[in-house]
Amino acid sequence: MMTTTTFPRLPPSGISVIIVGAGFAGLTAAIECHRKGHSVVLLEKAAELRPLGDIISFGQNSSRFFDKWPGVREALEPLVHKSEAVNFFSWDGRFVTTQSFAEEHRAWGSRVNGHRGEIHAAVLRHALDCGINVRLGRNVVRYFEEEDGSLAGVETDDGERLTADVVLAAEGVRSRGRQLVLGFDDRPQPSGYAVYRAWFPADEVRKNEKTRHLVEHGDSHNGWIGQDVHFLAAAIKDGREMSWVCTHKDEGGIEESWQFPGRIDDVLKVVKGWDPVVVELVKMTPPERLFDYKLVFRDPLPTFISPKARTALIGDAAHPFLPTSIQGASQAMEDGVALAACLDRAGKGRVQEALRVWERIRYERVHKIQLTGITTREQWHKADWDAISKNPESLHLKREAWILNFDAEADAYASYDAVRDELEKND
Repeated sequence: MMTTTTFPRLPPSGISVIIVGAGFAGLTAAIECHRKGHSVVLLEKAAELRPLGDIISFGQNSSRFFDKWPGVREALEPLVHKSEAVNFFSWDGRFVTTQSFAEEHRAWGSRVNGHRGEIHAAVLRHALDCGINVRLGRNVVRYFEEEDGSLAGVETDDGERLTADVVLAAEGVRSRGRQLVLGFDDRPQPSGYAVYRAWFPADEVRKNEKTRHLVEHGDSHNGWIGQDVHFLAAAIKDGREMSWVCTHKDEGGIEESWQFPGRIDDVLKVVKGWDPVVVELVKMTPPERLFDYKLVFRDPLPTFISPKARTALIGDAAHPFLPTSIQGASQAMEDGVALAACLDRAGKGRVQEALRVWERIRYERVHKIQLTGITTREQWHKADWDAISKNPESLHLKREAWILNFDAEADAYASYDAVRDELEKND
């Protein structure tokens, strides 16, 4: 059990923070604000947080924070993917190239890839062990700010009204906080793509002669690239469990929901004629473990903060990412880390300054990284196989130091004064 003597925390700052949403953005913001001495209340709509989901990836720019939270890296170790390479194939099974991550691991540290729900549960346990006030079953229906800009607050569906120096909206693309920040309600737009996702025990994978090689030597990572389709499969936990995702064209609209149970027959139509390894993986997937996600986008927001600079959007509420960026969760964590640091640097009397500086620090970086999701998808889905035959490494994921070899906490402290001075000069 974590105690106040083992958890490194700064003295109380006097800054109160309400966070809405206990995903990775909200949990990171809560842990880091607590770590900086701020007083935190974390509200989550779900009455119970169950370990649901499938594969999620954290680059070195975010996995470094797990190391700063005592005990978390150790808790994650048995859960994470151990392979240091991904093998790429054409859609029909021809081997193309292997991309190794060993060198970047040595230079920048290790990534964390694993089951979304299991990793989330480990981080939530840490937050609770730290004594953070996490309130489940609290559905926020309205954000507000005092007319004089002195406080921000939220109201829940049972009439409770809470106020704080800062409110962080971290409940995803449907966040009600977006209306306060933007001044209007906007709707997510279909991206033209959807992704089938599955995670299941690998017993049948091991029995099948066409798929056995994926798990018999422990963890593995493989990808198949086709016209407007790509299929990624990862064996994890020493080959005992299997996860796969298949991104494909989808012309459906976006209504109130974009997560649905998937149908095996629908996936088989998408991968008809593909490598038998892919087809067999799909066939052996338990139907109840298959989901279909419509990939949505929102136009880049003009701002992440409210006019009175007491409320901020973080994570997907501010900037949803395509899976091919492999940075959605990482950027959500960077948001929370940087904001906690900016509040620490500013102090209670300059909370609004802190939010304005934080937005300026984050805005350009986040949107540049968002674009990598589109470029990677197009690189795969519009693959020129004549060009690839001459340069197989063109299929490799772009692993760039400016994204991955980055510490958002150190950057926020180092950048704060210059960004503040720039904002004051332009006022």
